[in-house]
Amino acid sequence: MDVQLDNPIYSLVGEVADKMGVAAYAVGGVVRDYFLQRDCTDIDIVCVGSGIELAEASAAEIDSRRKEGDKHKTAVSVFKNFGTASFIYHYNHRRWQIEFVGARKESYRHESRKPIVENGTLVDDQNRRDFTINAMAVSLNKETFGDLVDPFGGIRDLDAGIIRTPLDPDITFSDDPLRMMRAIRFASQLGYRIDDKTFDAITRNVARIHIVSAERITTELNKIVLSPTPSIGFKLLQKCGLLQLIFPEFAALKGVETVEGRGHKDNFYHTLEVTDHVAAHSDDLWLRWAALLHDIGKPATKRYDEKLGWTFHGHEARGSRMVRKIFTRLKMPLDAKMHYVEKLVLLHLRPIILAEDIVTDSAVRRLLFEAGDDIDDLMTLCEADITSKNEEKVRRYLANFQLVRQKLVEIEEKDRIRNFQPPVSGIDIMETFGLEPCHEIGIIKDAIKDAILDGIIPNERDAAWQMMLEKGAELGLKAKN
Repeated sequence: MDVQLDNPIYSLVGEVADKMGVAAYAVGGVVRDYFLQRDCTDIDIVCVGSGIELAEASAAEIDSRRKEGDKHKTAVSVFKNFGTASFIYHYNHRRWQIEFVGARKESYRHESRKPIVENGTLVDDQNRRDFTINAMAVSLNKETFGDLVDPFGGIRDLDAGIIRTPLDPDITFSDDPLRMMRAIRFASQLGYRIDDKTFDAITRNVARIHIVSAERITTELNKIVLSPTPSIGFKLLQKCGLLQLIFPEFAALKGVETVEGRGHKDNFYHTLEVTDHVAAHSDDLWLRWAALLHDIGKPATKRYDEKLGWTFHGHEARGSRMVRKIFTRLKMPLDAKMHYVEKLVLLHLRPIILAEDIVTDSAVRRLLFEAGDDIDDLMTLCEADITSKNEEKVRRYLANFQLVRQKLVEIEEKDRIRNFQPPVSGIDIMETFGLEPCHEIGIIKDAIKDAILDGIIPNERDAAWQMMLEKGAELGLKAKN
């Protein structure tokens, strides 16, 4: 099969390889994505020889072809310990990452996923690849330029939509257990099926995931979260047993308990449905994480009441408190991104409560105040959270949500509550009454804030100032002249 490689970097590297008397191939993801017609700007090149020398010679050739007066030099990053080198190539107003490595064969020790590497042939290099669809190579040398080398039937598996290892899957996954996560990630990203023998091997080797760092696991987990239909990946993680090991809090959502013939919904599948709904509307990783974690506190708050049935009172607060622990264990950022997820988990019931009741200005002001600039994301999450099988109930809720959204716009335009700061500050209060920092300042500030949010006074300085004086007098404070 002839592969049409139109980026000039391929022919340039091929020419340089011919001069050096070595064979060079484009391999892995770039070949896979060529057949899938997916955009790929990371190009991996295998050289049957020194990948570092081919990278340096290719960079020099690029520089020699520059226009006269262009003194820009291609910077080559060399990683001698790994036998790799890379540089950035600019073509057609785009930036391409070109990475070179010498063909190699690998062997593993049981306690580590870091291989012992030796120089090898192209066959050796393809044998060490994780999946057949990632083991294809395309020749870059002039005489065979564009020829596909596909010893494991990668094209066949692409056409069939199958994830399969080139060699014995038990060895593949035991050698490098991260490949189990990658298999599920590719299935989720591409909507492919994992070959039965390959999936069975994942199930047998799940305990090996413990030798993989949390950072590596989370990188793959985030790619599953960002896939078009995240539920595909999470159902596979649960089915094979990986989820219980890497994300036990989420695994705990699965199952239905019944008492006196009354059961609750399976919160695992409900959460995945909510996450898929959010994924259909947003590519934002952290909003998707908020969807994944919005009910994470339910197992810890589940109670059975003879009159009410199953309850999960306070699960939003409990879940919000669990976010930091989960982020810490998964080595995710403990910064504004985490606080954003905490906030959305904590507030995810608020718009639903509004939609169930009469939408008052006061309740909307408080929601705007607490959600701030994240109000639109919160509404997206809450609308996705309506997963009832009762279509009439869903229609009613979504119609009410539209009323809430309309009210949010009206209140924001009128009262400017989003990111609200009271028009009278703590310093104003201290200077007015001649106070040092004390409890009374907080009482006055809260009274002003509540009065504005409840619509008792407008969000204006004069009205807030007058209330400050009145509240101060109630507390026995005397304003300075």
